[in-house]
Amino acid sequence: MTKLSWGMIGGGEGSQIGPAHRLGSGLDGLFAFNAGALDHRPDAGRAYGQQLGLDPSRAYGDWQEMLAGESARDDRVDLVTVATPNATHYAITKAFLQAGFNVLCEKPMTMSVEEGEDIVNTARETGKICAVNYGYTGYSLVRHMKAMIARGDLGTIRLVKAEFAHGHHADAADADNPRVRWRYDPAQAGVSAQFADCGIHAMHMASFVTGQEVTRLSADTVSCLSSRELEDDAMVNFRMDGGIVGRLWTSSIAIGRQHGLGIQVFGEKGGLRWSQEQPNQLFWMPLNERLQIIERGEDNLSPEADRTTRVTIGHAEGMPLAFANIYKDLAEAIHANKQGRPIDPAANLYPRAVDGLRSMAAVVAVADSGKQQGVWVDARPPMFRS
Repeated sequence: MTKLSWGMIGGGEGSQIGPAHRLGSGLDGLFAFNAGALDHRPDAGRAYGQQLGLDPSRAYGDWQEMLAGESARDDRVDLVTVATPNATHYAITKAFLQAGFNVLCEKPMTMSVEEGEDIVNTARETGKICAVNYGYTGYSLVRHMKAMIARGDLGTIRLVKAEFAHGHHADAADADNPRVRWRYDPAQAGVSAQFADCGIHAMHMASFVTGQEVTRLSADTVSCLSSRELEDDAMVNFRMDGGIVGRLWTSSIAIGRQHGLGIQVFGEKGGLRWSQEQPNQLFWMPLNERLQIIERGEDNLSPEADRTTRVTIGHAEGMPLAFANIYKDLAEAIHANKQGRPIDPAANLYPRAVDGLRSMAAVVAVADSGKQQGVWVDARPPMFRS
């Protein structure tokens, strides 16, 4: 398979997410890092790009310069990753889609439902791939969980419980810490803080593994630190379009929790449990039988799990490898589009623009319900309500 050309916007020196994308994109040798606009400071971005090995002519000062430069090249990048501050995602993603580039955008894809619908329509009109980095769906055993549910191992799914709770914003002394403060400022974060930051990962995970979409929800949101305008804890009840009952808890003040992303699915014939902090084990309890532990890398797993396993059983695979599986999916999708053939079904799992749109609609719905003391509201984007 010919190596594809990859470029990145954002993710500069000191970025939390940039290294994970660079590791993930290069891990399987499917992408070459050839272009970037890595910092909001043009000179710093150019210097860091060259430090990482970019040709000076493709170490750009800003995304507009990168758009113009790459558009003019015969060897333009095949995929652009957008890893900039949230409020810039919409403009950058739309501009690159319209110019004929495939895009992987960090979450949240947009800051409003209207922007999200526009991105979905733009991707459809241009025929380009627009993916959203719900990277935790790249874990091998998350994909095996999805495969088990799809083939009916659990029977009819009754209940899904998802959570993403940590305690890293629990210290009131951090009220003026700029790395924390912006997340709870409506001017910078929008209508939601903790749910928009972490809760949507848990909700997307629920949809990903069950194959059902959230239709309505009721939310209890609270700012446990009174200085915050936006919520730092939320409990959300939801219903899905195939009848599944959903429960979700997300928090940033849960002292003792570290990462805290986990999911449980309960069906008529058994239950499954997985945690991001112990990603090599999937706990499976068939009805009236003993608890079983499914190990990543063992024999006789699903094609979806086998395709996304790189190291031998018993060795840890972490977040950059989960990200690498998203990039592996995208490489297969891009090659399939170029060759005019169907995508490998085991690779057709990367999160799409519609997932980013549904997540934004859920963010708005949670904020709306929370303000109304938990009233049930429609969680679907308007374009999917008819």
